[in-house]
Amino acid sequence: MTNGFLLSRIVLQFSSKFQGVSEDLSAVIHTKDGHLWVASDEAATIDRLSFAEPYIYRHDKQFALADLINLPDRKKVEVDVEGMDYADEYLWVVGSHGTKRKKVKDEKTDEENLQRLTEVEFDPNRYILARIPLCNGDLVKSCPHSQDPAQQLTAAILELTAGGNVLIDALKSDPHLGPFLSTYTQAQDQPLLLPGKDNGFDVEGLAVYGDRIFVGLRGPVLRGWAIILEIAVEQKNPETLSLKPIGKEGQLYKKHFFDLGGLGIRDLHFQGKDLLILAGPTMVLDGSIRVFRLTKALDLDENSLCEQAEGELELLFDIPYGIGCDRAEGMTLFTCISNSPSLMVVYDAPSETRKRDLNGVLADVFKL
Repeated sequence: MTNGFLLSRIVLQFSSKFQGVSEDLSAVIHTKDGHLWVASDEAATIDRLSFAEPYIYRHDKQFALADLINLPDRKKVEVDVEGMDYADEYLWVVGSHGTKRKKVKDEKTDEENLQRLTEVEFDPNRYILARIPLCNGDLVKSCPHSQDPAQQLTAAILELTAGGNVLIDALKSDPHLGPFLSTYTQAQDQPLLLPGKDNGFDVEGLAVYGDRIFVGLRGPVLRGWAIILEIAVEQKNPETLSLKPIGKEGQLYKKHFFDLGGLGIRDLHFQGKDLLILAGPTMVLDGSIRVFRLTKALDLDENSLCEQAEGELELLFDIPYGIGCDRAEGMTLFTCISNSPSLMVVYDAPSETRKRDLNGVLADVFKL
């Protein structure tokens, strides 16, 4: 498979105050009002960029998630946003939904680092699935629907629990995913199971179509099969969402399995009724990053298996990657200067060649 055809590169320009965002981009969405919205997995904010001149979008506003939704730990400066989408005047965001193992650090002794590798943390802020009204270019807690003023749009999150949220609770008894999920609660002090970057449970993709929400899993990958969860939600109260039965027998989720050549899911995005899938390594390593197209995504059966050979799942192109850098993390449909159907891709850990003076970083635009 050949690399994608690079139509152009777009400079995402940040001020020195917000330079850190450009180093850890994990999600992007281009909304119909022309704004680009990005998130860093090392922060608890959503950032807006506006068109400045051809090939340049400039950062112009930052929104703190704690000002918009009820974060479980408001003192934390990280939510680990891994996916975003826009649907029906709401910006949707999702966290990684997983535990994390402490990293080895150069300044630590071997003994200290070995101890760090035994330590796994549960951060309740990572278990966020939220929708936030987008009104006149701003994220707000509430506002009237632009086409139906009698309908009030409200910021809300999926109901939180001691183990994360109601989706995690529902999945703990699942035969495929249950063994990978933590049973930890602060009160019970039970052992933590596999962290996200150890092929544990790790959300890294979000796509919304009508009332259906597709959640892509970077991990676990089961014998080479990646997984997308499909859920639906309803409003429990003005600030809380609950899961709505979606399966044939009243289940709270559907599972869809995909042959992506052993890769996990890094992002999802709808193009019409086709679902675009950004796939990459599950573990912390450099490796293939690919874009797939899934046709008939809205017609998938429960617990479906979809192979590339069946024709509904098509490999479109590869995205180049660096050694320890340029890891594609987010994608969004984007109208290029040529008006060709195209896909913008943003990167975590940008290489030096991707960085630009005055705190800019390059996003790539590929032909679809």
